[in-house]
Amino acid sequence: MTTTPIGPVGSTSLTSTTPTRTPKQTMDAEVFMNLLVTQLKNQDPSSPMDTNAMIGQSTQLAMMEKLSQMATDSSKGLQAQQRASAAAMLGRTVSYLGADGVAGSGLVSSVTYTGTTPTVTIGSAVVPLDSITGVTGVTGT
Repeated sequence: MTTTPIGPVGSTSLTSTTPTRTPKQTMDAEVFMNLLVTQLKNQDPSSPMDTNAMIGQSTQLAMMEKLSQMATDSSKGLQAQQRASAAAMLGRTVSYLGADGVAGSGLVSSVTYTGTTPTVTIGSAVVPLDSITGVTGVTGT
């Protein structure tokens, strides 16, 4: 009887070197619910989870979701406020601090909303809204 060699020991791996999923870095409602369901599945039937504790955990989940929604709404409100502020600078003379640290000033000729922070065009310079250090007034009306 002859045997066929399978190959050297360790030549085949049952484990993958790449993860099948990326672990979450934040606690969201999905993670919380998975933990709660796992806790309920693995509880001792002779000593079930206290109802008050479950209600407390559900309340914490609801609070976490509302705080997350408030943070999102606040961020959207800030973006809208920045856009309105940038648009209000059209036709005004502003002073700014350039990326190179040199102060400058000039008339705002256009506003762009493509990035996370609106930018204004002053002459040939494109300046982020948060680099504007002052507004001196309306010109040429």
